[in-house]
Amino acid sequence: MSVQQLTTAIISGINAGGEQFLEGTLAATLPILWLLLLGLHLGRPYILDMIDRFTLRLGADLLWLVYMALRDILIISGVVMSFMFFFPDVVTTDALPITGGLAAASLFAVLLVKLMGDPDNDLRDFRLTTTLLGLGALFYFVPYVLGVQGNFPFSSWLVTNTNAGLAVILSYVSVGLLAVMGAIAAWYALKTGGRAVETEIPAANEQKRT
Repeated sequence: MSVQQLTTAIISGINAGGEQFLEGTLAATLPILWLLLLGLHLGRPYILDMIDRFTLRLGADLLWLVYMALRDILIISGVVMSFMFFFPDVVTTDALPITGGLAAASLFAVLLVKLMGDPDNDLRDFRLTTTLLGLGALFYFVPYVLGVQGNFPFSSWLVTNTNAGLAVILSYVSVGLLAVMGAIAAWYALKTGGRAVETEIPAANEQKRT
């Protein structure tokens, strides 16, 4: 083996190891992000109760803005961090939750609902986002706990690199769902000019927000 070949082999090994380390770190970080996201979403009544206790409107507005910004940033971060599930070569190489791509699609669907509706004021949209978040959490936690971290007879079926055929199919399905929802989001943005459709806010909800 020549020096050039040895150098190329070392560089390729370092790159492959670094890529797998990054993907494994993201896969291990996503459960924490999901827990934070679910906690913030389900803790909305507590935030509204805290807002009612503020004597200054400025403090209440700041708390509400921080809460919404942190919650939505976590949703966007979850979608971005889950992009590795959309690449067949990654899911067939690393030990990842087999339905992680569907969990990412659920998060993207939450963003779509937020774009086209108003979950903070519309009960139907709030229930829809809650359902999507719960479904996405199941898609991620069940294969991660029982498959990646578990040692059961069926664990290998829930891990991507030990069930590569199904993993690739689910990866393409997730990409298709993301493409359809992305097209809907683009159509809606072009149709409305980037402005949300105004809806009448009930007085009770408006009082809670302020």
